Amino acid sequence: MINQKKVLAIIPARGGSKGLPGKNIRPLNGMPLVAWPIQTALNSKYIDRVIVTTDDPEIAKIAQEYGAEVPFIRPAEFAKDTSPSSEAIIHAIQFCTETDGTYDYTVLLEPTSPLTESSDVDRALETLVSSKGLAIVGTCKVEATHPVYCATIGEDSLLKPFNRDNFAKPIRRQDVDELFFFEGSLYISEVKKYLETQTFYHELTLPYVVPAWKALEIDTLLDFFKVEAVMKNKELLNLIN
Repeated sequence: MINQKKVLAIIPARGGSKGLPGKNIRPLNGMPLVAWPIQTALNSKYIDRVIVTTDDPEIAKIAQEYGAEVPFIRPAEFAKDTSPSSEAIIHAIQFCTETDGTYDYTVLLEPTSPLTESSDVDRALETLVSSKGLAIVGTCKVEATHPVYCATIGEDSLLKPFNRDNFAKPIRRQDVDELFFFEGSLYISEVKKYLETQTFYHELTLPYVVPAWKALEIDTLLDFFKVEAVMKNKELLNLIN
């Protein structure tokens, strides 16, 4: 609980990854991928209940071994390739509300962002509860991929500036507007607002800004190697929150 408000953590882990089969149970630095957000949620000071929503019995078994609850197997209609994540989240919230009473906040942690730490969740919750916001999401500053440095390829096969008139004038990084992208490390919302809007993004959404290394996501086998290297060398790389 935080300020007498109940907090439900939901970890979505579908079994049918097309890009990398078995991704959610593939080992990462000594644990299955799905175990990392479970560990993060269980170590939070404020989360009251940690559940995994999955359609896969093997993922369910592993999730339970690492301490999460799997109170249901996700219905097939919410586990299709085309199913929006909001359907699975709403189903999980409604199930837990019916069996365990009302929750005030929901935290969504995805296995594909295993570098998120319990301290991130706790700080984000504290920020949200002490503000006028109704949701908070992980964001990261855009650096080298800022639109001002991007280009398109024209029909004549030549590069065209994407976000400015021409390439002639160099633009220093410190002179461009700061932009932030949604990097997926965490999503938190007041439950009532989420059920109403079915999204974490609206006019009352706050940013939780993370360093670039925490924004690494796992979608490919190469991503596994990158994230594992970061996990094993955090002290050497002087990576801090």
